[in-house]
Amino acid sequence: MKPSKRLDRIPPYAFAQLERKIADKRAAGVDVISLGIGDPDRPTPPLIVEAMQEAVTEAETHQYPSNRGRPEFREAVGDFYERRFDVDLDPDSEIIPAIGAKEAIFNLNLAFLDPGDYALAADPGYPVYTGGPWLAGAEPVLMALEPEHGFVPDLGAIDEEVARRAKLMFLNYPNNPTGAVVPDGFFARVVEFARAYEILVVHDNAYSEIVFDGYEAPSFLATPGAKDVGIEVFSLSKGYNMTGWRCAVVVGNADALHTYWQLKTNIDSGLFEAVQLAGVAALSPDADSEVASMNELYRRRRDLVCEALEKIGIRIRPPRGTIYVWAPIPDGFESSAAYAEHVLERAGVVISPGSIYGPAGEGWFRISLTTPDERLLEAVQRLGNLAA
Repeated sequence: MKPSKRLDRIPPYAFAQLERKIADKRAAGVDVISLGIGDPDRPTPPLIVEAMQEAVTEAETHQYPSNRGRPEFREAVGDFYERRFDVDLDPDSEIIPAIGAKEAIFNLNLAFLDPGDYALAADPGYPVYTGGPWLAGAEPVLMALEPEHGFVPDLGAIDEEVARRAKLMFLNYPNNPTGAVVPDGFFARVVEFARAYEILVVHDNAYSEIVFDGYEAPSFLATPGAKDVGIEVFSLSKGYNMTGWRCAVVVGNADALHTYWQLKTNIDSGLFEAVQLAGVAALSPDADSEVASMNELYRRRRDLVCEALEKIGIRIRPPRGTIYVWAPIPDGFESSAAYAEHVLERAGVVISPGSIYGPAGEGWFRISLTTPDERLLEAVQRLGNLAA
């Protein structure tokens, strides 16, 4: 049997390969510590689990859900956005549940891109920003995130012809993999750029609730005019330890959401309503203390990793958001993949080579903070022993 030609356009998903490599090493008896994949190691908070347990006993949640989402969930999202970001959303036209952010981001490519179109994608960035356009028959055009620019794209460097052919722009702050936060005024420049070239901005807001040192991450939609040109994908996966639950939401421009909904009705049957009711509990003020507790945990782990890297001569600025530390590879290695392979073979530690996030990620590596403290400490000690 012959696969479709569209699959020839994309490489194997990097994190699936990483999982296989970890499994192979462990099967060979290696004590592997994985700092590669950003999957929270703590369980989902009890109030969310209890809401789910109650919801699955209700017969009405056992039927097909609506692609528009339960009113309670859409209202909870609207209340959260007003309380957290000072953003007003219409629950009837500006909020749609998604089966995880990955599904939403991919389907937005199918909804808005035709062959020959361009999608502007952050580099380094989440691989779906490039894989999605390829599978839709369009072309991703990379926007380099350079440290000297604060890991935001230089909008003025985008070619005029590229801008005119672009239909989507993918952004993500706080940023994966760099941990960067958005500089003041950048979102306003994005709105102006998107309006000038009729581009739909897709802000992947997966990490807004994981922040440190007093920083509060804004919503793109809080920027004046943003709702005219953009939408935001908000995920509960990382901030609420709900990666396996596949609970997210797309909010913002009503016309864009209608187009997304039109596609979704032909692809899936909506988000399980019991998960939506668990999402209501997650987005309530009652869960704020759980979020704060996780942020303190990640801050402590961030400091532990940054201090350990500093001792072996790797200087970085501690990130103010996300669950990642983005660091330059040590001298003496020709590529980030070579350093990651060296660390795995010699220390039994998995890190993510920056190149898997795009060409601009070359020369860097990513450490995830989603590993229990004692194992994280052991992992960074192993890295230190390699450098000794």
